[in-house]
Amino acid sequence: MTDQSLDGPLLGPAEIRELAERAGIRPTKTLGQNFVIDPNTIRRIVATAHLTSDDHVLEVGPGLGSLTLGLLAASSAVTAVEIDPPLAAQLPETVERFYPEAASRLNMVLDDAARVTALPGDTPPTALVANLPYNVAVPVLLHILEMFPTVRHGLVMVQDEVADRLAAGPGSRVYGVPSVKANWYAAVSKAGVIGKNVFWPAPKIASGLVRFERRDPPADESLRKEVFAVIDAAFAQRRKTLRAALSGWAGSGARAEEILRNAGINPGERGEKLDVKAFARIAQAAATIAQAQAQAQAQAQAQAQTKTQTQAAAQPDHERKTPATPETQPEPTTENPA
Repeated sequence: MTDQSLDGPLLGPAEIRELAERAGIRPTKTLGQNFVIDPNTIRRIVATAHLTSDDHVLEVGPGLGSLTLGLLAASSAVTAVEIDPPLAAQLPETVERFYPEAASRLNMVLDDAARVTALPGDTPPTALVANLPYNVAVPVLLHILEMFPTVRHGLVMVQDEVADRLAAGPGSRVYGVPSVKANWYAAVSKAGVIGKNVFWPAPKIASGLVRFERRDPPADESLRKEVFAVIDAAFAQRRKTLRAALSGWAGSGARAEEILRNAGINPGERGEKLDVKAFARIAQAAATIAQAQAQAQAQAQAQAQTKTQTQAAAQPDHERKTPATPETQPEPTTENPA
């Protein structure tokens, strides 16, 4: 039996199982499929997402459509990206069946959300709301934030421990690469916990809600890849000092220390203590030092070339070397016999 939320219908356990059978779907761990079967959980997710009627929502992994229906009722449009062909084919039919007046506001995209680079339609998405597949949640979230800057806010459901990592701050035991990279794009916070029994099939652990609000990055976008390289290096050996952890990235421990000191960071500190702004300073310091060295090298080469040209011009003409020419040999003569 369908339920109503924000003037739209929601699916219950019976509808979810019936839709799965119709599509020939058996939830798989490979695709991280756990379908929400509780209408109250959908209401909670939609309310916590803080959507407005002007929002164009991007939904990743819509599955059988339980969250999709709630999002259509709370926004102007939904673009759903689904990697599983049977699910992608059935979702428009599900919306047409249960919420026909909203069917024209659904855009269905069959694609891998970790690789998608463009979306159909003239209106770009402004919000991301999704029950992300657990096995690829962090890469998908970071990819969407990178590729679609018009996404200004959102709410994602992930494994509870992943939610803790995404929302963690410097010094936390679970602070790491996902925490820092997500903070490049947005302010991230945990927005609640979802129990196991609202899913089919029920996962082994609870889920967490993560809210984000996009903000300006701590450095120019052109520096992001280098900042992310610093983050990866710092946490690859998280118990080591930054001087040691960044030696491979910088080229040597001495070079790493030079960069860190220029960034105003103690080389003996560990990466888990730094926020994203500090990592951006490290990348910026490395770029500044490299640029200064390149300029000094170019200047030295120019000076050496000028010196050579000046010395050559100052030489008297008779001292200047001229290209050697082969001596002219006399033509051999042939005597006529007497």
